[in-house]
Amino acid sequence: MKACRPRQWLKNLLVFAAPLTAGALTDPGALLLCLVTFALFCLAASGTYLLNDVRDLHRDRRHPSKRHRPIASGLLPVPAAVAAGVLFVLTAPLASLALGNPGLSTVIGAYVLLTVAYTRYLKDLVIVDLVAVASCHVLRAMAGGLVVGVALTSWFVIVVSLAALLVVVGKREAELRVLGTTTKGGQDEAEAEGTPPTRAALLGYTTGYLAQTRTIASGAMIVTYCLWALEQGGGPQSVFHAASIVPFIMFVLRYNLLVDRGAGEEPEEIALRDRPLQLVLVALVLLVGLGIYL
Repeated sequence: MKACRPRQWLKNLLVFAAPLTAGALTDPGALLLCLVTFALFCLAASGTYLLNDVRDLHRDRRHPSKRHRPIASGLLPVPAAVAAGVLFVLTAPLASLALGNPGLSTVIGAYVLLTVAYTRYLKDLVIVDLVAVASCHVLRAMAGGLVVGVALTSWFVIVVSLAALLVVVGKREAELRVLGTTTKGGQDEAEAEGTPPTRAALLGYTTGYLAQTRTIASGAMIVTYCLWALEQGGGPQSVFHAASIVPFIMFVLRYNLLVDRGAGEEPEEIALRDRPLQLVLVALVLLVGLGIYL
């Protein structure tokens, strides 16, 4: 169970984003479909985590924190991890067929193929690895809309895409700081020792580049969200949408501060432990919910 990384299942809550913003979660049937989709993504994600950890076994054993993972530490045998990983990634898209929603099955299948491709090849390609991981988050959000028949607006897709990019870039920046490989000399030293302690793509970044990319994604996301919130019609509901801009900006600013402090290597840990971030997120969801459901 630990190797399946249940803490990272928080990412799969993106399944509820589109139905929530469309006001569809008051329907018990739609809520049930979202819960089933959430479970399928948890299954698929856990399978890819297992396969990823098997592939990164030797690198993880040289990492200061990843060496304690069940596979890297030897607690979970490699054959068992491979068998479970393959079973999970095959079961998730096949089980989705039972819902009778071809669009959902296509998205889950695309998610599995993308994550497997990332594990095998894409994680070693500079910039491509950022886009690949961010795309996985977008696919989660798309699945939620497809399973309940909610149309995905351009505003929604842009905000989710930029938010996903922000999280991925922050994670890479924190990883780079932990490993201390921001210079060419650090890369040469790692390569001289044999197998680098991390993926090849990470050695191609600098903290300056990642910080700049994070700033661009943050600014674009804030502008896009503001435009969406201020275009939500008239009436009392529009007040809640406009007010939600404040916690949204605070959320982005707080997250960037935490990344600058070096806390972005495990985004799910930030979400579970940082109380100020949790408070502004609750305020954001509450205001958006009032604007949609009142």
